[in-house]
Amino acid sequence: MNLQLTQKERTFLEDQKKHEEICIQKYTNYARQAGDPQLKQLFNQYASQEQQHYNTINQLLQGQQPVPGSSNQGFQQQGQQSRDQQLQSRPRAGMADQGDAALCTDMLMTEKFVSSTYDTAIFESANAPVRQALQHIQKEEQQHGEGIFNYMQQHGMYNPQ
Repeated sequence: MNLQLTQKERTFLEDQKKHEEICIQKYTNYARQAGDPQLKQLFNQYASQEQQHYNTINQLLQGQQPVPGSSNQGFQQQGQQSRDQQLQSRPRAGMADQGDAALCTDMLMTEKFVSSTYDTAIFESANAPVRQALQHIQKEEQQHGEGIFNYMQQHGMYNPQ
């Protein structure tokens, strides 16, 4: 099926593509900088998922409907649950690495921003397949934010009161 994108959809998709590119760069660079091996792994996994988002948006921009499940959705959800369990079973660190805390804070802010831009793009999409693909990506962006939030909270970097 060949999608006929509106000009507004094309503009939003180009913006989201740039956002995904920045997320890939940040997660990749931050994985190299992170001191905690667990955080390195988390950032590397999120970089890989951001690459899937980038690929999906490219497909949409080329007028192609993304294949459901092509981004290993089930595997990613299982991986998220497994990471959450690992984080919960790991003892809390007394003093978090300040560098890791700064990386996490920046990525949490980035995920909040990117998720909010998907919200607008979803509402402005005329094509159901585009809307569905963006909703899936937004859900994963929110899962990234949740994973970072949980990591930060469990390592004494974030204390919501």
